[in-house]
Amino acid sequence: MKTIAVIDDDPHIGNMLEEILNREGYRTLRAYSGTEALLLLEHERPNLLLLDLTLPGLSGEEVLKRISGIPVIVLSAKADVQDKVNLLLDGAADYMTKPFDTRELLARIAVQLRNASAASCGLFTLGTLSLDTESRSVSLAGTPIHLTRTEYAILKLLIQNPGQVLTKSLLLERISLDTPDCTEGSLKIHVSNLRKKLKQVDGTDHIEAVWGIGFCLR
Repeated sequence: MKTIAVIDDDPHIGNMLEEILNREGYRTLRAYSGTEALLLLEHERPNLLLLDLTLPGLSGEEVLKRISGIPVIVLSAKADVQDKVNLLLDGAADYMTKPFDTRELLARIAVQLRNASAASCGLFTLGTLSLDTESRSVSLAGTPIHLTRTEYAILKLLIQNPGQVLTKSLLLERISLDTPDCTEGSLKIHVSNLRKKLKQVDGTDHIEAVWGIGFCLR
């Protein structure tokens, strides 16, 4: 049974989420403040967190920065695009604006849990795109795609963080272990070539360039 922690100081929202999640077969944990959330995580390791931002004590943003290895879906009334970008860059796996449709939330939860489960065995999928770290193979809609070492490293990082905008500096830093020769100038070329190879298979542009920030795998 998967465990989901609900971090929200609004008892009505928290109770509603807990009821829905329990009905779907999830075990739930509750915390009502940022400090309580960190104390909870010292003793429990849930499979996923639903995190509100306006918490008493430590804010949701501060809590997010102290969480690693657990997918976090932020639930917030903040709808500004820059707020969403900042949270995704700070490590949130997904972001939903309140009020939200519970069916969509359950679907996003299922996606994050599936990705986390696959990641534990070295297999990452997003839609029909698949990357296997054991065999270092990539396929899209069942079609094998041959990538260069640098293209593979870029795609691996993007698919490990689906929906998140990764800055150019972060990409360079993370892929430097696999491809130390990649520079900021050549990064754009490698991403462009990767986008073309994916698009040739199904006609879809899977990688979005966020002007002035970086790239995102949709």
